[in-house]
Amino acid sequence: MGITAKELAKKLGISATAVSMALNNKPGVSTETRDHVIKEAEKYNYDFTKLSLKKNKEGDIYCIVYRAHNAILNYTPIFSELTDGIEQECRHNGYRLKTLQIYEKNNDVQKCIEDLRVNGCVGIILLGTETTADICKQFLQLSVPVVLLDSYFDSVNCSSVLINNAQGAYLATNYLIDRCSKQPGHLCSSYIIENFIERKSGFNRAVREHGMSVGKSVTHELSPSIDGAFSDMLEVIDRGDDLAGCYFADNDLIAIGVIKALKLRGYKIPEDIALIGFDNISESRIIEPALTTIDIPRRFMGQSAARELIRQITTSLPHTMKIEVSTSIVKRFSVS
Repeated sequence: MGITAKELAKKLGISATAVSMALNNKPGVSTETRDHVIKEAEKYNYDFTKLSLKKNKEGDIYCIVYRAHNAILNYTPIFSELTDGIEQECRHNGYRLKTLQIYEKNNDVQKCIEDLRVNGCVGIILLGTETTADICKQFLQLSVPVVLLDSYFDSVNCSSVLINNAQGAYLATNYLIDRCSKQPGHLCSSYIIENFIERKSGFNRAVREHGMSVGKSVTHELSPSIDGAFSDMLEVIDRGDDLAGCYFADNDLIAIGVIKALKLRGYKIPEDIALIGFDNISESRIIEPALTTIDIPRRFMGQSAARELIRQITTSLPHTMKIEVSTSIVKRFSVS
């Protein structure tokens, strides 16, 4: 026998009124409290049958995670925040969310698409971090709404929700130049994805607007992971390559790996070399010194993608949209 609302309230240490508002999707409790109550109710087999919140709509929404080289998606916390936002919005609107991972080297995309065709799929959120335009076009064959998350392609006619990468990199580079009064270097990912291309554009624009030549910025191509960037940067240092006095990194994983390599070789951060990253991952807070970085509202991105998809499922829309989510600087101690 499942738990009652009163029993659940007692177990969670909150009022029965708060539990009722959360379960019935009424205002008066925070999103975090609502999510916590629902998850605990599911855990203890609460009977949702009389609540409209749990009456699932016909058909399922699929979150498709396409993995190519897998260098970026191997860091799971970033993408769990995105999918948490998607799941929250789907649950709020009465849709089941199913997640499907497709590996470029192991899975037949067309076979997966045919399976979706017969499995009651009513809409797709395609995680586009490692996805190409051609792969995205294949999913559009299903003739169900598709929203591309974390990427955008001019040649693909579907709505997209993504970070404003150029804006974030521009903010970061401006801040770096203003604080350090030096020509910034660029720690580039050796794996080329659209997000990093856009970040390079923002970096270059900030450099030019400060009257500097982009060609004079020191650039190192490094693996976009902590261990990979650490090893690659040690090679750069040990070869005696020129180093910049400050760097913008394509992501926090690269920045953290480089900080570790520089410290191992005796450099002080930020006294000798300052760094700013991009993503605001949890490790950026605990590395010494804590990393100045660009924050991304990932849960909000996931919610926005789900809202747009559900809008397309329920309403016939004549046009697709590109939704860019702005970023902000988190100032810590890797830039003085």
